[in-house]
Amino acid sequence: MHIHLTPRTFETIHFLIRKLAHGSEYLIFGLLLYHSFEPRHPEGWNARSAFGAVLVAGLYSLTDEYHQSFVPGRTASLVDCGIDTAGALFGMVLLYGGRRLHASNSKRVNR
Repeated sequence: MHIHLTPRTFETIHFLIRKLAHGSEYLIFGLLLYHSFEPRHPEGWNARSAFGAVLVAGLYSLTDEYHQSFVPGRTASLVDCGIDTAGALFGMVLLYGGRRLHASNSKRVNR
């Protein structure tokens, strides 16, 4: 593929892909944390576990950004921490929505 981009367009696309990767990684991390807090009831919803998962993911993100401040060529960014935490929160929103959708479909089938 011979795609020609201006340097500014390339930088914008590169920036967006990196930020999307941050959010996606923490979405998955948040879901894994949630399921580690709720091993006995994997099909249910627990708001306390969801809050805990987002909190732990956000705190971990802060420590990761702090660590990056000591790595040559890297910088710490509270914006990245916010994106990471938002990714974990979005994971909980998707999980909650999926559980609600599944529950409503189950009720409809059982009628």
